[in-house]
Amino acid sequence: MTSPSPALPAAALESLLAFWADGGVDAMLLDEAVDRIEAGKFVPPPPPTRKLAAVAAPARPGQPDLGGALAQAQAAAAQASDLEQLATAIAAFEGCPLRFEGAARQAVFSRGRGDAPLMVIGEGPGAEEDAQGQPFVGRAGQLLDRMLAAAGLTDRVFITNTVFWRPPGNRTPSAAEQMVCLPFLERAIALVQPKMLLLVGGASAKSLLKKEEGILSLRGRWFEWRSSAGDLQLPAMPTLHPAFLLRQPAAKKRAWADLLTLIERLDRGERPG
Repeated sequence: MTSPSPALPAAALESLLAFWADGGVDAMLLDEAVDRIEAGKFVPPPPPTRKLAAVAAPARPGQPDLGGALAQAQAAAAQASDLEQLATAIAAFEGCPLRFEGAARQAVFSRGRGDAPLMVIGEGPGAEEDAQGQPFVGRAGQLLDRMLAAAGLTDRVFITNTVFWRPPGNRTPSAAEQMVCLPFLERAIALVQPKMLLLVGGASAKSLLKKEEGILSLRGRWFEWRSSAGDLQLPAMPTLHPAFLLRQPAAKKRAWADLLTLIERLDRGERPG
């Protein structure tokens, strides 16, 4: 009888899980096989019928209606004629659940040049970003800044995220949360008018490109981003999130290769063919 394998340290286990999550793995196999055909022969009894309450329970405070929130976001974003007005509209917006669930202090919109040729779009703010009110200012942001500086892009970028409030526990923002924030993000793209987009991390790439593949499959490839209305389109390249690179330093060379490819296109001044 073999002795059980020693448990992995918490840090190693977290790194391993993050590696597979960033690679697009969203399911785990069970330790023991399950005969799904045999299990399907059993039909569970219907749940007991319960009478509906005569009066519907009121919505909980801080739980906005996502259906109406999207329309509100579209209207608020359309009224912003510059980035300052857009930042004000985002700060006043109450339609994203993250405002009441994860954010401790404030909305986190952007930093960088308002007329930058490159827009960097990450996933969502973390604790440091929530505290300072700017995206990518924590450890991952510091690594991103070093990479951009090495590539000569420090003064050529506008940095933002797919959502503008910190998700609880720094989890990945949901598709619904990204959808509600999308009108503001698309308005930012329209105002900045970048030449191309750098999509940082799987949540950003899959949301904006409407793709299901993981970031390890998407990274380093050119795609065409299109706005919801179809009136804007830009070349976009997904790359690895710097938080992933902190956990997997060996992957930095792949992210650097992505940046080199992007710089070549950016400096050439042509749209990818």
